[in-house]
Amino acid sequence: MIQKKLILGLSLAVVLASCSTTKNIHNLVVPEGSTTAISIPAKQGDMSKEEIQKWPHTDITSDSIPGMSLDKAYAFVADKKATTVLVAVIDSGIDNTHEDLKDNTWINSDEIAGNGKDDDKNGYIDDIHGWNFIGGEGTATPEQLEVTRIYKKLNTKFGTKTEDQISAKDKDEFVYFQKVKKDFEKRIVEANSNYEYYLKTKKYLTSAHDDAVKKLGKEDYTIADLNTLEEADKSPILMQIVGNGGTASEVLEQLEGGLKYYGSQVNVMYNLDFNGRTTGDNAYDIKDIPYGNAFTIGSLDDEMHGTHVTGIILATRNNGKGMNGVAKNVKLMSVRTVPDGDEYDKDVALAIRYAVDNGAKVINMSFGKSYSPNPEWVYDAIQYAASKDVLLVHAAGNDGKNIDKSDNFPNDTKDKINEFSDNVITVGAMTRHYDEKLVATFSNYGKLNVDIFAPGLEIYSTVPKNEYKSIQGTSMAAPEVAGVAALVRSYYPQLSASQVKHILMNSGIKIDFDVLLPKGDGKKVPFSDLSVSGRVLNAYNALKMADQMVNGK
Repeated sequence: MIQKKLILGLSLAVVLASCSTTKNIHNLVVPEGSTTAISIPAKQGDMSKEEIQKWPHTDITSDSIPGMSLDKAYAFVADKKATTVLVAVIDSGIDNTHEDLKDNTWINSDEIAGNGKDDDKNGYIDDIHGWNFIGGEGTATPEQLEVTRIYKKLNTKFGTKTEDQISAKDKDEFVYFQKVKKDFEKRIVEANSNYEYYLKTKKYLTSAHDDAVKKLGKEDYTIADLNTLEEADKSPILMQIVGNGGTASEVLEQLEGGLKYYGSQVNVMYNLDFNGRTTGDNAYDIKDIPYGNAFTIGSLDDEMHGTHVTGIILATRNNGKGMNGVAKNVKLMSVRTVPDGDEYDKDVALAIRYAVDNGAKVINMSFGKSYSPNPEWVYDAIQYAASKDVLLVHAAGNDGKNIDKSDNFPNDTKDKINEFSDNVITVGAMTRHYDEKLVATFSNYGKLNVDIFAPGLEIYSTVPKNEYKSIQGTSMAAPEVAGVAALVRSYYPQLSASQVKHILMNSGIKIDFDVLLPKGDGKKVPFSDLSVSGRVLNAYNALKMADQMVNGK
């Protein structure tokens, strides 16, 4: 699932949004500035809107902001030759007609568009820009969560049976069912409660707003206007909103977003009777292929996530439009796999294989889920990608959890300790604050299962219909890493996926101060306890380390 969290309060916002284990960091030549932590005060004072939009590309030493030193990185390779790197984005769908993306979209030259034939014999008809594993032609794709699917399946088998009624061979599965049942029932209660809260709050605020408009005779009113009303006519919530500089209309719009978010949970994600699968295949049979279609864009009203992720990686640089992506000399392959709900293991596994077989060298995966009924399919796909020298970049997730302890899929470890493959890098989200607030409050973390942190808060990038927006999540941090990985592979193509992974980890800026633990109620911990590397992404250091490895200087 594209991981989402709703922040409650007067400033409501939907935060868009999984696991890798690397016990040892390879011994590499480390550029000056990354072996020891940089001791520099956090930037003081307010930043302008434009400065905030560009913060991920800043340099810590010159700007006092822990960005990726991207200008320095490009200056370092200014006289070097680059090759084109194909980057696959496995996501919800991407508006590749966007003004800042269209020039960097991959075209499958071995396929003839629209002729209804599989010209290149790869098993996918008319796959000009990629493939859509979840079906639909310009439509949204709602789906259940995996916990719902598993609960429904196991409830059919076990129902209200007690432990003494379970055979010995089914004991383990029955115990698992009890865990799933408890989780599912807790989630559906919370979803219904939150939905009712938003519904009642919207109804109350709408009534208060309409009443104020009627009594004041105008739609736009100030706190001074509200203070002219009789005490009995002053709505506490309306007084608070307007008194804090907001408007009823703004909050009503945010409440509507909350209703949509929780309404989707109640009516679709936790609805046992819902079935969003339209592809005609058996989602639990990995051999039931082919399925899907070549419509990789989907509904432009619903493809914000994939479009935003893609812009971070490869929006055309220095074209005077919108924003600059991290990497140039890259092409985008769109692999639509993630619905509005949890992705199927089958789709993820085949999406990875599709990207690998069609030439991608870096794959971004900004999605994740807590349950995986067929993880072995994805494990096999990850190992297949490793055999073809492809690097996978995965978002750590937005639950504020320690994923050394909590399940988070897909991942590259079966026991949360030992990797079975060395081509996955898992990314946590950081902020622009070089102090105790460095780690985003929502970010997952893990000393064994998160490899590095990268910019993931207030990230400005492309959204459908030639627009731009700031969003936050580990979903935004992963493509920052994917962009730098593509940059390294572009200028130093002789380096393997594993080498690039460890270059990114070893070359990051080392952090040696304490930070606030996500969802830790104010608790502080050493930053080094939250990831394998204890570092934050730095493009300049990565390129310099890559150059030292290749050229020995």
